[in-house]
Amino acid sequence: MTKPLVETKDLTKRFHQRKGKDVTILRGIDLSIEPGETVCVVGESGCGKTTLGKVLAGLQGYSGGRFTFSENEVKDLTRKDWKEFRRSVQMIHQNPYESLNPTKMVFDMLAAPLRHHKKITDFSQLYHETVKLLEMVGLTPVDDFIDKYPGNLSGGQRQRVSIARILAMDPKFIVVDEATSMIDTSLRISLLTMLKEIQQRLNVAYLYITHDLALGRYFAWGHRILVMYLGKIIEIGPTEDVIGHPQHPYTKAILSAARIDEEKPYELHNIDIPSFTNIGAGCSLFPRCPQAIDGVCDLIEPPLEHSGTQRQVACHLYRQKEQIR
Repeated sequence: MTKPLVETKDLTKRFHQRKGKDVTILRGIDLSIEPGETVCVVGESGCGKTTLGKVLAGLQGYSGGRFTFSENEVKDLTRKDWKEFRRSVQMIHQNPYESLNPTKMVFDMLAAPLRHHKKITDFSQLYHETVKLLEMVGLTPVDDFIDKYPGNLSGGQRQRVSIARILAMDPKFIVVDEATSMIDTSLRISLLTMLKEIQQRLNVAYLYITHDLALGRYFAWGHRILVMYLGKIIEIGPTEDVIGHPQHPYTKAILSAARIDEEKPYELHNIDIPSFTNIGAGCSLFPRCPQAIDGVCDLIEPPLEHSGTQRQVACHLYRQKEQIR
């Protein structure tokens, strides 16, 4: 059995507030990602998706629980191991217009990590490796791009340069945070297709964060999809199963909202919407759930449990009666 590349157990992330109590954004995240696997994270804005991505990318610390990379606890890494972690774990940011230095040519931006991390000093070898990176991300003919500045590139081309710069680090795990949201719709699928091809070639693992279920379905088909609500995983499983047969009421609702042709949409109640500052004792979806069980869902928080061979769901509707008494 393949050992997880990334694994978390009861992972929490709290943010300090000057006034009032600290706010917990990640609430007990249990997740494992294997080498070469894609896990797509979906959920409404403000549910903790990006916070999870930043923690797993090492850009933010975590407040509790465990987070291991290649079986090593991240918070206990030595200085040397931390440098290796930061090389192996990268993040593709949402805005390609802010991620590149406008004063540097494409060649210089790609040559810098090659010099620093691969210790390449010979110019001919450096040029050769830079050409390979540009070809890998589809910026061909290379001569049209290698001496350009970011201001001469489109949004999609800038994002490809950002990805090429990341690939220069030989990463094992990449967090992709809404990487196509600021790119023309017609170019989004081609960019995701390129990332899938890179995964097949390099066996890199992805955490793909998106609010677009159609893109999430495409990118993570054959892999897994994870649904978050108020800082918790409420459903996770093979993408085709979760999309085709959602179990959790919240998953049903967001999928129903994306299918505008449905005659009878599955809707949540739009009253008493909870937030991170007023989460009740039971299921956080209880005030909005059309299938809530009084005396159970409002009092007992459902754990994330197996519901089938590869599916997990945090919902009392799928628990045994004796477990919720």
